[in-house]
Amino acid sequence: MDLLIQIIFGLLSALVIGAAMMVVTVRNVIHAALWLIASFFGVAALYLLLEAEFIAVVQVLVYVGAISILILFAIMLTRSNEGDRLLTKYWWASALIALGLFGVAFLPTFTGTTWNMPQPTGPAGTPEVLSGVEELGRGFVSEFVLHFEIAGVLLTVALIGAIVIAFEERSRRRRVLTLAEELELRKRRQAAESVD
Repeated sequence: MDLLIQIIFGLLSALVIGAAMMVVTVRNVIHAALWLIASFFGVAALYLLLEAEFIAVVQVLVYVGAISILILFAIMLTRSNEGDRLLTKYWWASALIALGLFGVAFLPTFTGTTWNMPQPTGPAGTPEVLSGVEELGRGFVSEFVLHFEIAGVLLTVALIGAIVIAFEERSRRRRVLTLAEELELRKRRQAAESVD
């Protein structure tokens, strides 16, 4: 059974890492957002493998359901054809910078931690008490109510801002090109640049 769990963990880890690499290497920003959703699903599956069902469901609901859709809406509402290839052209520089920042943040933790696991208290074989959904809900409406309300107001303001940005008069709204028209326009630009 342990071998099967290790194989599943390896496959899920490969999915998450592969999808994360595709996020920063694909040329189409919509495809990058879809690969990000696949990476979020892989993380949720890892939570299920760790027997953290509630966190897995929250991962799917919040990140796959809400954040990913918000990212897709932001891409569709503010998409520009100019300068969108800079990150994919120099993806390796972004990866080096991210690895360097991760190393700087992780090094003090790695060197300054003793990594000793606390021993459980009580009779032998007694499981440790875990916080559940009830404690989480109580925390949202008592201790963290201000933070919860601020997050709700912030998301509402972001939604209203997206609607205001998207709402334009019909006469000012630009016509969205089809993929074939966009490809033809790029070919014409490249031909004009090669003549110059």
